[in-house]
Amino acid sequence: MITKRIIPCLDVKNGRVVKGVNFLGLADVSSPVKLARFYSGCGADELVFYDITASAEERALFTDILTEVASTIFIPLTVGGGINTVDDFDRVLKCGADKVSVNSGALRDPSLISAAARRYGDQCVVLSVDAKRVDGQYRVFAKGGREDTGLDAIEWVRRGVASGAGEVVLNSIDTDGVKNGFDLELLAAVCAVVDVPVVASGGAGCAEHFRTLFQTLPKVDAGLAASIFHFGEVAILDLKRELAEAGIPVREVRAVR
Repeated sequence: MITKRIIPCLDVKNGRVVKGVNFLGLADVSSPVKLARFYSGCGADELVFYDITASAEERALFTDILTEVASTIFIPLTVGGGINTVDDFDRVLKCGADKVSVNSGALRDPSLISAAARRYGDQCVVLSVDAKRVDGQYRVFAKGGREDTGLDAIEWVRRGVASGAGEVVLNSIDTDGVKNGFDLELLAAVCAVVDVPVVASGGAGCAEHFRTLFQTLPKVDAGLAASIFHFGEVAILDLKRELAEAGIPVREVRAVR
């Protein structure tokens, strides 16, 4: 049976990890290098690094901090922010990333997904989608949740996977930072149209929310969260033990001291 992954997320702005609610009100949290080292040693299965203002500011991702983070950890690293060309994939991978996340760049040029998949393989291309309910429809938002594209989120995910994305990270703007649980309705709709790994993001407030996620939607492969891990509200080792006790398969817990 495929084990479920627990993934902390580092939203990085101006070289610091930040966190907000509904993609707004960003507050400083910590150093990305310090947090990355902590998560690598406390049972996290993977780590996600987003340079969250790179696309909105129309600049390249900060590779110096990324390189330091990658050299610090011993778990897979997914990186996103300002990924607009295949050359951006190459640059980020050379900094130590294992997978590259595309969002606004793919919205501007959907052929980026297929071009990157051909060069680096489907497993390297992660389609990150920021979705929000608008007039009863799930819509795709770009530039860190600032811009409504008008695209139907479910159809966009289906197209992205058909083009070569090997994984989908689904970020619910409606539940982001609210801590009332993952957006199960949105996740179910996406799982129904794709057959690649789906990572749930946005809304985790306690260990029970992860248990509910995996028990309700067995097709979801991973749960991603930020603030509950950053502020010590949920310890990853304790979360994995609780999931295992509930019969949910997780990777072996090995804390590095």
